[in-house]
Amino acid sequence: QVQLVESGGGLVQPGGSLRLSCAASGSSFSISSMGWYRQAPGKQRELVATFTSRGSTNYADSVKGRFTISRDNAKNTVDLQMNSLKPEDTAVYSCNADVVVVSPYSRYLEVWGQGTLVTVSS
Repeated sequence: QVQLVESGGGLVQPGGSLRLSCAASGSSFSISSMGWYRQAPGKQRELVATFTSRGSTNYADSVKGRFTISRDNAKNTVDLQMNSLKPEDTAVYSCNADVVVVSPYSRYLEVWGQGTLVTVSS
């Protein structure tokens, strides 16, 4: 009933920039928060940034000052602007949303996108 689709990943040189986008689609749902996570080779998935329905944001210490998360509640989208990229930022970036689905009955879901690969290398 709810799907997340990411876009914007690719190959970029150190110091460069990328903008990731995530769009939620479906029916009979509402979103309380959206965010971005990443998983580097051989490592566990980690939080990058989140944006709640009330407008508060949180960032991992490793990306503060370089990444900016933004959200459009009307369009159910969340973006991640990534500047001053470093090789250690290389990872699969996944969009996440906390969702309430109301049909056929009300229930909570944590929804993940399929991920988009970001590679920072010269």
